[in-house]
Amino acid sequence: MPYATITGVGAYLPKRVLTNRDLEAMVDTSDEWIITRTGIRERRIVDEAESTSTLGAAAARAALKDAGLKAKDLDLLVVGTTSPDHIFPSTGALIQRLIGARCPAVDVMAACTSFVYALQHATSAVESGRASRVLVVGADALTRYVDFTDRTTCVLFGDGAGAVVLEAADEPGVLGIDLGTDGTGSDVLTIKAGGSAFPCTAERLDGREQYLRMSGSEVFKFAVRVIPETTLRALAASNLSIDDVDWLVPHQANQRILDTVEQRLGIPHNRVFSNIASVGNTSSASIPLALNDLYTDGQLHPGDILVLVGFGAGLTWGAAIVRWTKGSAE
Repeated sequence: MPYATITGVGAYLPKRVLTNRDLEAMVDTSDEWIITRTGIRERRIVDEAESTSTLGAAAARAALKDAGLKAKDLDLLVVGTTSPDHIFPSTGALIQRLIGARCPAVDVMAACTSFVYALQHATSAVESGRASRVLVVGADALTRYVDFTDRTTCVLFGDGAGAVVLEAADEPGVLGIDLGTDGTGSDVLTIKAGGSAFPCTAERLDGREQYLRMSGSEVFKFAVRVIPETTLRALAASNLSIDDVDWLVPHQANQRILDTVEQRLGIPHNRVFSNIASVGNTSSASIPLALNDLYTDGQLHPGDILVLVGFGAGLTWGAAIVRWTKGSAE
């Protein structure tokens, strides 16, 4: 059986920076309040010409270049996103067109866990022998769905994209994966209007139902419970323990969540990666953006064990154990 290993990594962030000071002028909040409760200092925001597909295409090109491949070499493109350009066509189809690929392309939506779910799809395709080279993209422009009059949510989110190339190899790179969903919590974090159940009528737009709504305390309790649980299950499936982990690469939702998870897992602080201060919560892009930062900063070495772990609306969760097989970025 062939194994799936990461051979390319790429990322893209919009140029526009929205700082906490900027938000102070927009909504009743403060730099101190945001930092204390979230750890976020600034985030990137798409401009009028950008969308999830353009962000994803930029990250895809960077990952392909890093892998030494062309878009025409791909057998499959899997995009994890929560904020597609359109209901249809898929964002995968749009990214395929933008980068000049010819392979099948599909979207996977599991909210902020979308990248881990997409990685599972891609890994299965490689291990089954149905694909040898797969591009996995995590991209979101979630600020398009943020209500900038709601101080509880508008301070959290930023936009961006990250991508990895998976290729068939003789030695395993992606090891165990654990995924889960609990649909009974589907109302905890949601964008109510815009789908078939609640179309965007004038009344719903007046009620601002097209924007993201979140029960922050419920999300926090869920995250600090499920991240350790899914991490330990994925490690067990890989015949590894928390002591084997070189880097925990979690979804960057809130620094307080990361700190609590660190304590519950008993993992040293210097092995838990965080870039939330500079990018905020980028949803599906969060984990691959973090991975790219580790890679380009020269902090990854062949043989390192990584846990890519996320949670999101649905409620969803997932963890992937990755043995790093590349060197550092050149």
